[in-house]
Amino acid sequence: MKTLYVVTHPQSIHHVEDRVGGWYDTGLTDLGRRQADAIAARIAELCAGKTPSLVSSDLLRCSETAEIIGRSLGLKPCLTPGLREMSYGVAEGKPQAWLDSRRLPVPDEGSLDDTGGIDGAETRREMGTRIYDAMDALQADPPDTLVMVTHGFALTFIIAWWIGMPIDCLGRVSFPVPSGSITHLAENTQWKSRAVVTLGERDHLIAIP
Repeated sequence: MKTLYVVTHPQSIHHVEDRVGGWYDTGLTDLGRRQADAIAARIAELCAGKTPSLVSSDLLRCSETAEIIGRSLGLKPCLTPGLREMSYGVAEGKPQAWLDSRRLPVPDEGSLDDTGGIDGAETRREMGTRIYDAMDALQADPPDTLVMVTHGFALTFIIAWWIGMPIDCLGRVSFPVPSGSITHLAENTQWKSRAVVTLGERDHLIAIP
C-alpha cells in the first residue's frame, strides 16, 4: 500500500458517560454520527480519483463510522478484530474514575509488559503484536490506497508498524490524537521511505455544531 488514511472514531457513548472504553462496545452518539458524516465527506475528497479499500475495527463505534464512510465511497468495510483498542480487562465499561483510582504507576523499566495491576488488561506488547499481525495481513495483498477506521491509542501502534518500529520499542512511543481525526500516511515510491504526512487532522469537524 502506498497511502493510508487512518480515522479515529468520533464521539462514542462511552465518552459522554465517562466510562472506560477498550473493548466495551458502545456505538456513536448523535454528535458522533454527524462527525462521521463530516469525516466521510473529507475522506471522499482525499480519495477522489483513487480506488481505495476500507477496513475497520469490529467494535461498534468504529464499524458504525466505517459504514458511514463506506456509503460515501461505495464500499463495504472489512471488519478486523485485530484493529481493536487496548483491552482494559475488568475495568471495561466501569467509570473512568474507577480505573484511575486503581491503576498502578508504570514501572521504571517501562510499560511494554505492564498491565497496571488491572486483571485481564492487555499489555502494550500484546496489543502491539495483535495490531502488527493485522497490518502484516493487510500488507500481504495491499491496495494502493487504504482507509482504516480504528481507535485513538491503536493509532500509535499502526504508525509504529508503518515506520518499521520493532515491537520491543513500543513501551515508550505515543502518537496522541483526538477522536474523529484523520492521519495521512504515505510511502515515497522513489526513495522507499514512509512518512507521517499529517497527524490527527481535525479541520473537517470545525463546523459541526
